[in-house]
Amino acid sequence: MQLAGDLDRGGFAAILSPPGPAAIQISRIMRPDDANIAGNVHGGTILKMIEEAGAIISTRHCNTQAGERCVAALARVERTDFLSPVCIGEVAHVSAEITYTSKHSVEVQVNVYSENILTGVKKLTNKATLWYVPLALQNVHNVLEVPPIQYAGKEQEEEGRRRYEEQKLERLETKERNGDVILPVTNPDPYTVGHSQSSLIHLVGPSDCTMHGFVHGGVTMKLMDEVAGIVAARHCKTNIVTASVDAINFHEKIKKGSVITISGRMTFTSNKSMEIEVFVDADPFVDEAKERYRAVSAFFTYVSLSQEGKPLPVPQLVVETEDERRRFEEGKGRYLQTKAKRQAKMQPLTQQ
Repeated sequence: MQLAGDLDRGGFAAILSPPGPAAIQISRIMRPDDANIAGNVHGGTILKMIEEAGAIISTRHCNTQAGERCVAALARVERTDFLSPVCIGEVAHVSAEITYTSKHSVEVQVNVYSENILTGVKKLTNKATLWYVPLALQNVHNVLEVPPIQYAGKEQEEEGRRRYEEQKLERLETKERNGDVILPVTNPDPYTVGHSQSSLIHLVGPSDCTMHGFVHGGVTMKLMDEVAGIVAARHCKTNIVTASVDAINFHEKIKKGSVITISGRMTFTSNKSMEIEVFVDADPFVDEAKERYRAVSAFFTYVSLSQEGKPLPVPQLVVETEDERRRFEEGKGRYLQTKAKRQAKMQPLTQQ
């Protein structure tokens, strides 16, 4: 059954909410082919849904003014926490809203709710912030200007500008340190980086791509989550689920016909979580003049669960080289920083 509104790509029904293209909601029932081995929906499936909602609302907004037509391309996804699992048979409702626009970019904030259609119970499962840039249909290298939005007040606009400047700086820093490669290890010992590291090779086909002939951001994120899940499962050999994704940075576009290599390696373990670095390298065979390049990078965090869905201790990562020790300490720093932010948010609630 199609909901009110028009059917968008991915089989979603999109409902425009007031005030028009500044906010939408899309919904889809979760099917068995969306599940992992534990029966929950893949984290990558949720990420793909989030990106599709962001792409729809951004593209619609950027085409609300007269002039050259465009498609919004994903540039960055801020940290995304998986607050609750989504089960097969539930309906996922993805609400997207444009919250800030700069001259050439759009910030979209997305909430995901799961609904048990037998009981009517809904719960928040994800919150995400995405950044898009509008690329001209006729010339993909031409970034168009974004129509401005109306803000509720000056403070809201200033907060949006602060977020924009922060993500712009972080994207630059990430791109500068993106030179690492993952090399195969012969006969690695258990719980070492080499033991669990994994790669997936994928030929980019037409169904993976936008109207421009470049890969959808959601397709890339789903593949990245699959590789990260393999790394986590190899390390602890239990049921694993995505707990969060650190900022995903899209450094360069990936063209149809390219062969992409998605690589993942363990960087840090705490008592109950694993951080996995994932990056995507592209070989543009169609364009022989262009060499292999780093297209996307991110850090995924996974947790290990028992058959009853209870958190299990994670085997500690064995580091063997100076580079692995450095990455471990950097991961530990990100873990402690996230933990401190979470405790800071909880403190006002406990004082009430």
